[in-house]
Amino acid sequence: MANRLAEETSPYLLQHAENPVDWYPWGAEALERAKQEDKPILLSIGYAACHWCHVMAHESFEDDETARLMNDRFVNIKVDREERPDIDGIYMQAVQAMTGHGGWPMTMFLLPDGSPFYGGTYFPPDDRHGIPSFRKILQAVSDAYAERRDGVAQSAEQLRQIYETNLARSRSGGRLAREVLDTVYRSLAQRYDAKNGGFGGAPKFPATMVLDFLLRYWKRTDTNDALEMVAASFRKMARGGIYDQIGGGFARYSVDEKWLVPHFEKMLYDNALLTRLGAHLWQATRDDEIRRVTIETVEWISREMTAPEGGFYSSLDADSEGHEGKFYVWSEEELDSLLGADSRAFKTYYGVTPGGGGNFEGKNILFVSSDRSAAAARAGVDNETLDAVVSRSRRILYDARARRVWPGRDEKILASWNGLMLRGVATAARAFDRDDFARLAIRNAEFLAREMVRDGRVLRSHKEGVTRISGFLDDHAAVALGFIAVYELTFDEQWVNRAREITDAMIEWFWDDEVGAFYDTARDAEQLITRPRDVTDNATPSGTSLAVDLLLHLAELRHDSEYRRRATFALESLAEPMLRFPTAFGHLLGCADMDLYGAIEVGLVGEMSSANFKALERTVAERYVPSLVLAGGPPRAHWTIKLLEDRPLVDGKPTAYVCRGYACDKPVTDSEALSDQLENAVRVAATTHS
Repeated sequence: MANRLAEETSPYLLQHAENPVDWYPWGAEALERAKQEDKPILLSIGYAACHWCHVMAHESFEDDETARLMNDRFVNIKVDREERPDIDGIYMQAVQAMTGHGGWPMTMFLLPDGSPFYGGTYFPPDDRHGIPSFRKILQAVSDAYAERRDGVAQSAEQLRQIYETNLARSRSGGRLAREVLDTVYRSLAQRYDAKNGGFGGAPKFPATMVLDFLLRYWKRTDTNDALEMVAASFRKMARGGIYDQIGGGFARYSVDEKWLVPHFEKMLYDNALLTRLGAHLWQATRDDEIRRVTIETVEWISREMTAPEGGFYSSLDADSEGHEGKFYVWSEEELDSLLGADSRAFKTYYGVTPGGGGNFEGKNILFVSSDRSAAAARAGVDNETLDAVVSRSRRILYDARARRVWPGRDEKILASWNGLMLRGVATAARAFDRDDFARLAIRNAEFLAREMVRDGRVLRSHKEGVTRISGFLDDHAAVALGFIAVYELTFDEQWVNRAREITDAMIEWFWDDEVGAFYDTARDAEQLITRPRDVTDNATPSGTSLAVDLLLHLAELRHDSEYRRRATFALESLAEPMLRFPTAFGHLLGCADMDLYGAIEVGLVGEMSSANFKALERTVAERYVPSLVLAGGPPRAHWTIKLLEDRPLVDGKPTAYVCRGYACDKPVTDSEALSDQLENAVRVAATTHS
C-alpha cells in the first residue's frame, strides 16, 4: 500500500511511495505528530539520481523489519534535497560538524522542534567496515531519546551553536586588491594535478568554477600556465570516461584521479557550468576538440533533457536495471558484433582492452586512450579514416544503446539549474553561431518567464504542469542571469526588464540590512531552526555569488550605483575566506575579477538585421572577453539600458562602442578595429587596476 509520498510530484519522493516505511513529506503534519507523540524525527534526504540512496532504500527502507522499527520509534520524513536545498543545507551543516564529512543519502535524527542531535550519511543493513548497521543505529538512538533525554538535548544544543554564524553581521574587509587574485592563482597552481588535470585526487570533481577563474586570470595577466591548466583539464575530462563518448554530456565526478570511471549520474547543473566554460575556452583557444565536446553537450541537453514545453530536466540516474553504469558500458564482443570491420580502429581509439577484460566490472567504459595520430598509427589507418570510423561507429552505438533499458530521468524542472543551463546554452549559441541553440535558449527562457516567475518572484520546482515551492536566492539570481544571457543573444530588451524585476524582488525579500548580506531563503519563507546563509560555491554557485554576479551585470547595463554598492560590499565581506579557501569560492572569484578590473562594456548600435551589424556582433561573439557586458539595438535617445544611450551611428553605419568605467574608445564600424579594441580593453583594464 502506498504511503503519503504518493501524493508528491518529486521523482525522488515517488521512488519511496511504496516503501513499508510510514514516510511523511516535510511539513506541519509530520512535525506536529512528532510533538504530540513525543517521538524523535528520522529525516532522510537524497535525490533521484543518487546511487547510494538507491542502495540504502533497497537494503533498509524496503525491508519490513527495518520499516517496523522506524514506524514504531520515529516520525519518518523524506526530503528531496534538490527541491528543498534550505533543509538540506541546514542539516548538512550538522552532519559535517558531527562526522567531518557529508553526502547523500543523509540520515539525521531530530528533536520534535527540528533540532538535530545525531546523524550520518549511508548506514549499511549489517555491521560493515566499522560502521554499525542501520537497525543498531535506530535502536540506539531510540533508546537514548527515551532513557537519556538530557544528553540528547545537550547534543542538540551544542549543534545549534553552529548556526549562530548565519545571523552574524557581515563586515567589509576593506577594498579588494588585485594581489588577492594573484595569491589565489598561486595557491591553485600548487594544487593543480599536472599529470591528470583538475585538482586533488579521487574522487575527482570538475571544479568548473575554479577553471573559469583561471581562464579569466590568464586573459588579464597573460599567464600562459593558467590557460594551460584550464585547457588541459577540460581535454582530460573530455577524453575520459566522465564524458559520455557516445551520447555527450558529463557525469558528476570520477571515482579515480584520471577521470576514467565516472559516478554515472548526469546532472543538469554540471553540464550547464561546463557548457559555458567550454564556449569561453573555445573563444580563447579555437580548439576543435573543445568546440566539438561543448556542442555535443548542448545537443545532448536538447535531445534527452528538454521537456516539450521548453524546461530542462534535472538528471539521469546512475543506475539502470539495478546496476550502476550498465547503460553506458560495453563488452568487446558487443563492439565487434555491432561495428564489424570498423571495430579494431574504434577499440584502439577508445581504449578497449584486448581479450575483453574491460576497465569496469568486466566491461568497457569508453575513453580516448591517446591522441588521434597515435591511435590511427596503432590501428594501421590514416587520421581521416580513423575520423570516419569514429563518426559512424558512434552513431551505430548510440542507436544500439538507445534500445537498452534507460536510466531513470528526474523530470522535475528546477529554476536555478535551468537558469544556469540557459546561460550556458545562450553563451554557446553566440560563440558557435548556432540558430538551433538560440531557439533552445529562447524557448527555455519563455517557459521560465511563463511558468516559474510570478510578480518578479521565482518559484523553485515545476513538474507535469504544477509549479510549487517558493524560490530561493539561487533561483532568483540564476534565472535573471539566464535572462540577461538571452538578451545578449537576441538584444530583445524585455529580457533585461524581466531580469531587473527579479533582481528588485531578490533584494526586497532576501537582503537583510541588519546583517548586511543575502540569505538563501526569503523573509516570508517557512521558519526553520535557522535561516540558512551558505556563501560557498559547492556543486553549484552559491546564491550569494550568483546574486553578486547579477548585480554587477545589471549595474553596468543600467548604470545603477546601488546595485554595484551591494555587490561590492558582499565581495569585500568575503575577501578573507576567498583568499584562504579559493576552491570554495570559484564563482565568487570571477565576480571579484569583474569588480576589480571593471566590466568591458560593448554597445552595438544600428539596424540589427544588416550584414554590417551582424559582422560586429560575430566579432564580439568569437572573442573571449572576461566580464563582458553586451548591449545592442537601433540608435535612439532614450533607453532603459543606459549603456546604449546617446550612441549615434558613425557615417550612417552600424557602430561599436567599447567602454570601461563609463569611458569609451573611439567608436568603430569595422570588425578588425573592433577586434583590436576588445583585445586592448582587457590589457588596459589589467593595467589600470594593477
